[in-house]
Amino acid sequence: MSSSVDIEAAGRTVTISNPDKVYFTKRGETKLDLVHYYQAVAEPFLNVVGGRPLLLERYPDGASGKSWFQKRVPKSAPDWLHTVEVSTPNGTTADALVAHDLAHILWAVNQGCLGFHVWPNRADNLKIADELRIDLDPSPGISFDDLKHAAVLTRELFEELGIESRIKTSGSRGLHIYVALQPNWDGYQVRAASVALARELERRHPDQITAHWWKEERGNRVFVDFNQNAPHKTVFGAWCVRPKVGAQVSTPIAWSELDSVVPDELTIATVPDRLAELGDPWADRAPQSIAPLLEMSERDLASGLMDAPWPPQYPKMPNEPPRVQPSRAKKEE
Repeated sequence: MSSSVDIEAAGRTVTISNPDKVYFTKRGETKLDLVHYYQAVAEPFLNVVGGRPLLLERYPDGASGKSWFQKRVPKSAPDWLHTVEVSTPNGTTADALVAHDLAHILWAVNQGCLGFHVWPNRADNLKIADELRIDLDPSPGISFDDLKHAAVLTRELFEELGIESRIKTSGSRGLHIYVALQPNWDGYQVRAASVALARELERRHPDQITAHWWKEERGNRVFVDFNQNAPHKTVFGAWCVRPKVGAQVSTPIAWSELDSVVPDELTIATVPDRLAELGDPWADRAPQSIAPLLEMSERDLASGLMDAPWPPQYPKMPNEPPRVQPSRAKKEE
């Protein structure tokens, strides 16, 4: 049993300690297997996350062990690591790891990082969000077929507006739809665009999709989580491995695969061969404009709609309704 192994990546040597430690108990994949996975998917992975700050989800004893989120790169980190100061919703700051190259990713893996949560901004331009991410939330009573149908309806609306979108499994029970953006809008504008998208989807498909933030108002409908686009918010990254015993991967897929995809089958044991056979379904993403969605947002506000509620860790926003659960508000009247 080796105590460490040196891996060459991006012109640097990254030492992997305890490479034989089992991280995923379903099939017995080790820490070194996780390293080999990220080596296998390095090109498409860095095409998506390269240059972005990362929030690290650390599981030093594997997917079944204790865990915590690490916003700050430790002081003991090597001096070649690229970091950037990022802000959190409550106003604090942290020096976050930047996905500069594969060596940076493998350094994080050696720290026990299983999950990479990715900013929608580039480290060299934190004021601009160049991705819109739609999280289709699997509420209780919602099947995966329901999510797939909602994803198709979302894509159809994007296409109607002249916006190209891509899809990935979440690595868990959900689906994520991504739109690469022209670097013209900040996080507040991207969130406004996603609120408008969610509301329009609900208007068109009120029995299937909801834009209601409060869970008690959603019913058995798919929630389009617009607040994943709030400034400083991160989303679990494409090609990233979930901290689950089966080592499921949040996998980009082609829209044509949506009907047949089985998320639990997309793991570190299967995704590298899949990539080698099918290629990267996101390889040709082109930056899009959200101007049509922002026009839709302006029409909503002009008609008297308020902003949608923000998450509780954010300060009160202009034109935001009271952050009071509707049933509680009725009791207080």
